[in-house]
Amino acid sequence: MGFDDMDVSTIWMNGEYVDWDDAQIHVLSHGLHYGTGVFEGARAYDTDRGPAIFRWEEHLERLYNSGKPYNMEIPYTPEELTEATIEVIKRNDLGGCYIRPIAYYGYDSLGVSPRDNPTDIAIAAWPWGTYLGEDALENGVDVMVSSWRKHASSQIPTNAKTTGLYVNSLLAGEEARRNGYVEAIVLNKEGNVAEGPGENIFMVRDGKIYTPGLSQSILDGITRDTVITLARERGYEVDDSAIISRGELHTADELFFTGSAAEVTPIRKVDNVVIGEGSRGPVTEELQTAFFDLVERRTDDHEEWFTYVDEQ
Repeated sequence: MGFDDMDVSTIWMNGEYVDWDDAQIHVLSHGLHYGTGVFEGARAYDTDRGPAIFRWEEHLERLYNSGKPYNMEIPYTPEELTEATIEVIKRNDLGGCYIRPIAYYGYDSLGVSPRDNPTDIAIAAWPWGTYLGEDALENGVDVMVSSWRKHASSQIPTNAKTTGLYVNSLLAGEEARRNGYVEAIVLNKEGNVAEGPGENIFMVRDGKIYTPGLSQSILDGITRDTVITLARERGYEVDDSAIISRGELHTADELFFTGSAAEVTPIRKVDNVVIGEGSRGPVTEELQTAFFDLVERRTDDHEEWFTYVDEQ
């Protein structure tokens, strides 16, 4: 579904609520030419108490931190961005939705240095279903290991969610889709498993859970942290600083992706090698169920992770 098919009307830009079709930038904006923007992807879920934004404070913290390597100071407080986000959800009459805050160097000059350019910021929200396909959550997805490598943190900050860096993700994902797969897995420069183009990855082997550590050129995913927490609360041993070789993917009992968009998505094949039984494994299913029970508030756990739109 494209944006033109959605019933959304309002975006917040630089302190003002503007019509969706009028949310435009100049063609010579710095961020367009050099990828100098940072962004977040968060979700609000429908609950008995109305829409609830999941781990919004953590998303905002990462947004501000992402700007630091680029000397980008976001000219609004977290409280102001929260107020704007809630108002955008209300004005668009949204329940469960995806939320995209973005800050970028705007229009003034076009040298590589952004020092004369303003920092612009916008917040949009829209309905967005299952990221990797409607049946992906239950049946899993087929993936391939991409020929494109994830850049190292010594080259570009890997823990900053930067707009321009997603060209790397685009190359890997489109390579996979051209070859008949749903998604890719990218290796780091050492040849070890890093993550998906827009997801973190987990491996289950002999009842223990592994996920690549931050030193493996991954983004410190908020859903990743959520699943680690849920797994440990259920008694699983989790190695969250794992080094996973490419070959270990093929011999895993289970594999799954996590992300704000992908949520918890099983992986059933890697490079046409069947993983486990070729279906969603029991550990993945347990953690997936725990995740959706949590975010849809069928449990009272981790109330501190939720910002209720109708109560603000």
